[in-house]
Amino acid sequence: MPSWRHSLEIVPAVGEAERLKTELLVIGLFSSGPLGGSARRLDERAAGRLSSIVDRGELGEAPGATLLLHHLPGSTAARTLLVSLGRREAFCDRAYWRALAATAKVIAESVVSEAVVTLAENEVPRRSLSWRVQQAGQHLADGSYNFFLPGPNAPGQRARGRPMRSIMLLLPETLTSELVLALRQGIAVAEGVALAKDLGNLPGSICTPDFLAKTARDMGKEFGFAVEVLELRELEALGMGAFLQAGSGSANPCKLIVMQPHGRRGSGKPIVLVGKGVTCDGERPSQTPGSDALGMKFSMSGAGSVLGVLRTVARLGLPLNVVGLIAAAENSPGGHGGQPGDVVTSMSGQTIELRPHDGEGRLLLCDVLTYAERFKPACVIDVATLTEACVVALGSHASGLFANDETLAAELLRCGGVSGDRAWQLPLWDDYFGQPGSSPAETGNLGGRAAGAITAACFLSRFAKAYPWAHLDIAGTASIAGAAKASTGRPVPLLAEFLIGRAAGAAMQGRPPRANMELH
Repeated sequence: MPSWRHSLEIVPAVGEAERLKTELLVIGLFSSGPLGGSARRLDERAAGRLSSIVDRGELGEAPGATLLLHHLPGSTAARTLLVSLGRREAFCDRAYWRALAATAKVIAESVVSEAVVTLAENEVPRRSLSWRVQQAGQHLADGSYNFFLPGPNAPGQRARGRPMRSIMLLLPETLTSELVLALRQGIAVAEGVALAKDLGNLPGSICTPDFLAKTARDMGKEFGFAVEVLELRELEALGMGAFLQAGSGSANPCKLIVMQPHGRRGSGKPIVLVGKGVTCDGERPSQTPGSDALGMKFSMSGAGSVLGVLRTVARLGLPLNVVGLIAAAENSPGGHGGQPGDVVTSMSGQTIELRPHDGEGRLLLCDVLTYAERFKPACVIDVATLTEACVVALGSHASGLFANDETLAAELLRCGGVSGDRAWQLPLWDDYFGQPGSSPAETGNLGGRAAGAITAACFLSRFAKAYPWAHLDIAGTASIAGAAKASTGRPVPLLAEFLIGRAAGAAMQGRPPRANMELH
């Protein structure tokens, strides 16, 4: 169970912040322009103290800067946290997210058991109050995330014993069912992110293909949806030669995990999500120059994000036909691993020449993309930490997006902008398809150093011709590098926004969602 759920409750409310008795009152202040809303009323009661702080530049102009005051005159709160929103004329999505993140961090690290947060009252250009509430719920909940290893004596277990924290999210107008739903959606997205983080942060010796299968089965029992785990014999019977080759070097057999949260209740063709789950036992060094061997445990982040977003779907009970396919295999040396130059036959019948490199992920995915055809999907989205080249191209700010359907690509790009979990589209031009060429086989699993993220997507696209398809390369966004190495839970927010939007669009139009539906 995601850790933060044990220690946080967020409730919406309407009231006068300056009159509420609380341990911590959070007020947003612009560094330019007059004070408004709760800040103005509190300033009047505090004899202009907040105005003076802004005028003297004590808080700073950078969004997310904070200043903690104790027993502010005129306030019934024991502590008042001032959070900078930056300059009023420059206020935007990013400034709002930074203010929320800073608030969540202070609350998580403080001794308070309850707080009142007023940040959602500040209007964000081109964004509705529902959006502000949903984002507040997600970021405040996500800020309380705390990773712990399984087991009663493992480090981090003391986090479970923290006192329950309660956050009152103060709204500037009447509480409606739409706003309550928006908050619920934000919290559900954070729950999915937390699960993806938990799985990504586990060492490869724990998060094995068996562990991923158990996680899926546990979710199935909790929410009442079907889970099927295809083992070695079933995969052999399906002719998944590429999939089996990817996991052949490990003593722990690979698995294909099939999840259908609302497959029987949802209407219309399913949306199929495919996650790459390459787990690493012993975290063997990568052959990729400049890569981080310890970071290889995040190679299962595609699987973690699919499990995470399916948890969000189940928590919200979205009336969608969604199928999750987890390609789980352990990447460790030894065993019966193939040799460079070997040729394997994929489930589609296409032959693939193996190249001397870490190309196991795309071998897993290509057969699963073929397997997805049996669901006659509305669309298929695969998620994978696939290439170091994508990290070089986009860094950690955006996931690489490739698609054979421009409407689907545009929808995902829009959802990335709305959620803040951005993607950037890269080309799938015919010019690149020759790079993974092969003389003994129809194609190779690798296309060389140049345009590596694109040639990897070109390889996958050969197996996704039967439906609208998108590929998210999350090699740069799934985890934080350096000393603070940790899973980010991305792209759960993007995928959740996509599915929530599809469900809302289907409800508004009164018919099943379609792959070419464009939401505005």
